[in-house]
Amino acid sequence: MHGNTETSTGGFKTRRFENILKELDLAFASIPSRALNLGGAHIELTGEDVTECTGGARGLTDSDLQRAYRSQVDPRLNYEQALELAMLIAERSSGSREDACALIAPPRAPS
Repeated sequence: MHGNTETSTGGFKTRRFENILKELDLAFASIPSRALNLGGAHIELTGEDVTECTGGARGLTDSDLQRAYRSQVDPRLNYEQALELAMLIAERSSGSREDACALIAPPRAPS
């Protein structure tokens, strides 16, 4: 998530959920061609109901940022956005894991 911040129309340092998702999609898309697994992802998040990043299921916009912007450093996903992203990572990982296992140990022929 580092390096993908931008300034909102209201002057808040923010991240856009859809940009974070695009970064992850690019990572997952590049892995199968190299027979690799994604070892991890660094995500800035909090369990609090903050409004520091736009987008996600609730559709937060730049105008929502002022409601609960609390970060003194970098914007974090709130608990809803973090859970949504975790589910999307799990969904994408399940296919990658199956593909990677097939490359490492192809299915055996029945005996």
